[in-house]
Amino acid sequence: MRPRILLTILLTALFVILSGCGTTPNCPVCGTTTGGSYAVINVIAVPEHNPTGEPGGPFNSFDISWISPPPSGGGAGTDNLDYVSDRIGIAVQVIDTANDLSVYSIAGPNGASGAGDNASPCVPVGTDPVSPPIVSVLGNWTRFGCRTGNFHIPGFGANGLFGGWVGGQCCAARANQINPLSGPNGIVITPDGNTMYVGNGSASVVAFDLTSMNLATNTPPNVLAAIPTGLSPDYDGELGNSSPWPGQPAGTIGNTTGIAGCAASANGRAFSDPSCGDLRGDEISYDPKDQIVAIINGDPGLPFITFIDVSGINARTSNCQPVDPTSPYGPPLGNALGPINAPSCILGQIYYDGAPQNNATVQVDNVGLNAAAGFVCPDPSNPQVNSGMSGTGGYLAAGATIPCHHGPIITSGGTLCDQVNPAGGCNGAVALAGLGGQAWNPNTGHFLLTNGNATGNLTVGSVDEIDPKVGDTTCGGFSCGPVVINSFVMPNCMPTSIVQGPGNNFLVGCADHDGEAFPPNEYVIDGTSGAILATITNAGGVDEIWYNPTDNRYYLASRDMSPPQMGVIDAATNQWLTNLQMGTNAHSVAVDPKTNHVFVPQQAGALCGTLTSNGCIDVIAEQ
Repeated sequence: MRPRILLTILLTALFVILSGCGTTPNCPVCGTTTGGSYAVINVIAVPEHNPTGEPGGPFNSFDISWISPPPSGGGAGTDNLDYVSDRIGIAVQVIDTANDLSVYSIAGPNGASGAGDNASPCVPVGTDPVSPPIVSVLGNWTRFGCRTGNFHIPGFGANGLFGGWVGGQCCAARANQINPLSGPNGIVITPDGNTMYVGNGSASVVAFDLTSMNLATNTPPNVLAAIPTGLSPDYDGELGNSSPWPGQPAGTIGNTTGIAGCAASANGRAFSDPSCGDLRGDEISYDPKDQIVAIINGDPGLPFITFIDVSGINARTSNCQPVDPTSPYGPPLGNALGPINAPSCILGQIYYDGAPQNNATVQVDNVGLNAAAGFVCPDPSNPQVNSGMSGTGGYLAAGATIPCHHGPIITSGGTLCDQVNPAGGCNGAVALAGLGGQAWNPNTGHFLLTNGNATGNLTVGSVDEIDPKVGDTTCGGFSCGPVVINSFVMPNCMPTSIVQGPGNNFLVGCADHDGEAFPPNEYVIDGTSGAILATITNAGGVDEIWYNPTDNRYYLASRDMSPPQMGVIDAATNQWLTNLQMGTNAHSVAVDPKTNHVFVPQQAGALCGTLTSNGCIDVIAEQ
């Protein structure tokens, strides 16, 4: 990988020389902060991306960006790093934001860049075994987890490494409507910069120890855990179970076509083929107080959100073994109808299953009443049987129970329903979901989850407030939560993202999808009451949004505007400041608080300058 890094340095140096960067006010390439507008001041080449070559291609499929302080003791220097989900390079790219350089690629053995040959090891925790491998929805091994133990797919045997990202060349392009099979996806990094959590296509979240990463020595970060949140799509299929996990019978597994059936069923929002499983683990948030990771499986099928106790991961006292540590995660090998061997660190899940009979009393759930009524979670009427990890009735290994709840019920007009005495449009109302980004609110200790399809009326969305209920044992278990305790209606909005600004203010990003298009529209809300404090109509149609405390501004990746824009909002006054035109599908944005420089991944196009055919990451600054 070092020759590639040197080439990137030379290209960047040449760009800097030609652009004449300096301190002149209003210079469009100088990165000054005196002119009031924004401009691209640099472009960053992403490793292994080119117009036609293998194994990469143009940088045209990416997801979330996250800028973080450097990890302690990781050989990363003293400057911030930008981590970018790259589905074509099949890696999380690492960008030095001080020097505008791509300096590393976190990948598996299938990665396109050089670091793929030096994939992250799945490390043991104390005397515990390393993270176990994952079995797919149809009872086959999947390589997209830790390849440890007696793991065996013909051609993909055990090697003690993280198996890698699903990628996007074959099945993740937004245009062919099977983005839910892609990865890497959402990213969140702990405030100390030491631990990174990334959503993968195998219905899982991967935890990396960034303190073990050393850029100078080309050392990848260790994998602390690869934790399934549902059942992995059957990416590989398997010719035969020739090397079973201890205690599992050998045998021949019927599916040998991988996810071909799932891809064929991806017509609109169907995803009805059994090989789809629970699709990808996607957007993530983190509660540093109680050390909880929240991640959605929010795509079509049975959307849900999972809450994971990661309090032992940083100290390596727990890497979240399965309930039965002698078997891999997921259903038994070759038997997709058997009990799910779930991660022991899952605190609970909330299902948006459209089943009003699973909601007892009013607009939110009570697991005790649901359990008393005999309802299992998830709703077994869903065609994707065995979806998710929570519940009773055979969904988990014997004796295991994880708290499980269902989403709130809202009318088509946005009114919360009383399920005991339905009136005013509540008859027949169901809990729907188009789950998106979420944020943890330190003022309440609760999570805020965006829901773009809160009702049958696609013009009404919501932000659901979720109490993780850590330590609450009133229901008889270790934790009664998590539960939805409130739902804030967002009119004329399909919420896709949310970020905390100053104090208790949160910016809610709205977008277009499911055939509905809206004028530009964002809301600033109070994070406790849900009251709408301000409406911004100059930027909209966003995916990722970012708050930079240094300049007290929000930055929006407004990909659904025509043309796409990067929007800027003053968080002190909640007033829109400016937009800067971006390239096609520019939906990821992150800001370095040390320099106030904005980093926006771009598909191949004019905004990449000399890298027009390759794609790039734009560096943007106020002028």
